[in-house]
Amino acid sequence: MDSLLRIVSCGSAVFWPGQSAAHPTRLPNLIAAATATRADPRPGDTATAAHAQLAELYTLTTDLAIKTGRDRLAWTVADRASQAADASGDLLTQATARRVWAIVLCRAGHGDTAQQMEIDTALALQPDLRTPDQLSVYGSLMETAAYTAAADGDRDTAKTFIAEAVDAATRLGTDADHRYTSFGPTGVGLYQLSIARVMGDSGTAIEHARRINPASIPSTERRARYGVDVARAYHQWGKPEHCYRALLAAEHASPDEVRYRKPTTTMTATLLSHPAANRLPGLHDFARRTGTAV
Repeated sequence: MDSLLRIVSCGSAVFWPGQSAAHPTRLPNLIAAATATRADPRPGDTATAAHAQLAELYTLTTDLAIKTGRDRLAWTVADRASQAADASGDLLTQATARRVWAIVLCRAGHGDTAQQMEIDTALALQPDLRTPDQLSVYGSLMETAAYTAAADGDRDTAKTFIAEAVDAATRLGTDADHRYTSFGPTGVGLYQLSIARVMGDSGTAIEHARRINPASIPSTERRARYGVDVARAYHQWGKPEHCYRALLAAEHASPDEVRYRKPTTTMTATLLSHPAANRLPGLHDFARRTGTAV
């Protein structure tokens, strides 16, 4: 078992620090090692644990593919994550794999299917929500379901699901990374920000953002995502100076999470053509760093 845990812990370390340049070369090697361990388990390892750890690595890889806009790759590895999770027989592993499957489905235009998957998975978890792992997996699933509903314009459902996530975070009581979920009160706040933004409620999104201390966000990846979401809220609110400051803060938190990402380049291109562009010092340099045409 120790060998498997070392493999998946390495995978988590590769993913979360926000150093995207390392991901493409290291994760395939980790997956290959986990696959080999599953095929030829060492003393103390079990087939069930091997399937579960491989599912975790495929889930991390799916998250990375989603983040970098590689939707076809995300579809493939999400399917593999689901297969490995089902083979493990572990309900929480299955739930984490299905959560990323739902994200992939939503991005592919299958929002209804994604939401049904999220609901069915949540119902399977609900009878037994006591441990930190159970609360974290359930809460992260509810966050995703709420965002799916918001993206589909279903405010009432989004409100219901995010309330479930808030309740789970309150019961958990702290920000943690059980089952690699980064779930907790701060994480729910990040989703509340994203949900308000995607529904076009810019002012509400910024209200949620102001309740979050960026220093309390547990990973550089999520601190950068917070900055980009704040920037997107200010961008749709028509506040270019605030948008630019948020982009710079996100870049400072994790350059790799900001550069060459579509939301960043879209906002930066708009800022370059905005009448307020001359009041944004260093904008052209920022545009070059993010791969935006100047």
